[in-house]
Amino acid sequence: MLRDAYLFIVPLGISGLTFLLLGWVIAPPFLWGAGILLFLAAFVAFFFRDPDREESADEKTIVSPADGLVVVVKPVDPQNAQAGTLISIFLSIFDVHVNRSPMAGTITSYEYKPGKFLVATKERASVENEQTIVTVENRHAKIVFKQIAGLIARRIVFWKQSGDSIKRGERIGYIKFGSRMDVILPPQVTVLVKKGQRAKGGVTILGKVSE
Repeated sequence: MLRDAYLFIVPLGISGLTFLLLGWVIAPPFLWGAGILLFLAAFVAFFFRDPDREESADEKTIVSPADGLVVVVKPVDPQNAQAGTLISIFLSIFDVHVNRSPMAGTITSYEYKPGKFLVATKERASVENEQTIVTVENRHAKIVFKQIAGLIARRIVFWKQSGDSIKRGERIGYIKFGSRMDVILPPQVTVLVKKGQRAKGGVTILGKVSE
């Protein structure tokens, strides 16, 4: 579980136990409040879960940076084959929100871009919403991926910086409470996912560099 979870779980848990005690000693209606607070504490623990996933130095395989539903697989620019392919993954509040590097390599650029908080399923969110834009390069390919805030998510966390070497599947940050991640694959990468497919961060293969 991510450490940030305790900032929510501890006060919710203490408040819930206090209401539980008041319900037993003073008035039963406090028990309703206890139930709600303890449920919220359990949900926060569920949301901030951080399962272990395999990391790899493989530079030719690109994996999903997040758990979620693949909502877009399309050319970045239908008039320019060299622009690559855009893959968008929507994370609901029930998905694991830890983000992972889709490829092994070096972070060559990182940019934070303020913006709107449109519903993350909308394609406009890829351009208009608050986001981080990260470029990773190795000997075989250069990819760009984005952490994109959604309607509920209001905080993007990125733990790395330009110049860092990262493995495929390595944890790089997270986005709170529903969001979107985009990956732009270059033309030499063969795309292996389809729209409507469920993806698992660090596991589901999005594409492979062509030999």
